[in-house]
Amino acid sequence: MNRLFHVPLSPFCRKVRLCLAEKKIEVELVEERYWEQDPDFLRRNPAAKVPVLKMDGKMMAESSAICEYLEEKYPEPALMPRDPDGRYEVRRLVSWFDDKFHHEVTSKLLYERVNKKIMGTGYPDSANVKAGAKAVKYHLDYMHWLLDRRRWLAGESMSMADFAAAAHLSALDYISDVDWNRSAVIKDWYATIKSRPAFRAILADQVPGFPPPSHYADLDF
Repeated sequence: MNRLFHVPLSPFCRKVRLCLAEKKIEVELVEERYWEQDPDFLRRNPAAKVPVLKMDGKMMAESSAICEYLEEKYPEPALMPRDPDGRYEVRRLVSWFDDKFHHEVTSKLLYERVNKKIMGTGYPDSANVKAGAKAVKYHLDYMHWLLDRRRWLAGESMSMADFAAAAHLSALDYISDVDWNRSAVIKDWYATIKSRPAFRAILADQVPGFPPPSHYADLDF
């Protein structure tokens, strides 16, 4: 059985989960408290990060590398375009969300509001939360600009770029940190993508001490 070591609200783990589910690859989910630096987990990934996917007798780390491995080994349904320009745009946007969005938004909101409490590392930094709440508006506006010109974020077909964005936004939506009224285009995009069967397990996530808002699992908001 394939096994994914993950944390439910980690956008990087969610991105891998979405790719696995979209390609109908069965996997056992194992929640990993990576911050405890368990020796067994460190042997699986010395970087002490999740996700880690056990598949084909290998331990694989780094979410984007895992997703591209899955795409190459299981090319259908395709989550990357065939042409070099299209693949570049997908990779650019995956990097945008996993780097820039993560640094400016996810780490400032989700990590401050949830991770600190779970890890026992203190209380939310109000300056970080304020900065994240401001930055998310900029990112939503950029997404609106993209979706106003394309059917999906990277082009005319759904791709890993959409899964990367949805992974971050779904984690933030779990704690009600996304203003869906800011853009009807983004809201329609997210409603479409979270209605996919691949999203079902993510919408069923429950984090003790942090109940999701009523709209979280509502496909019609």
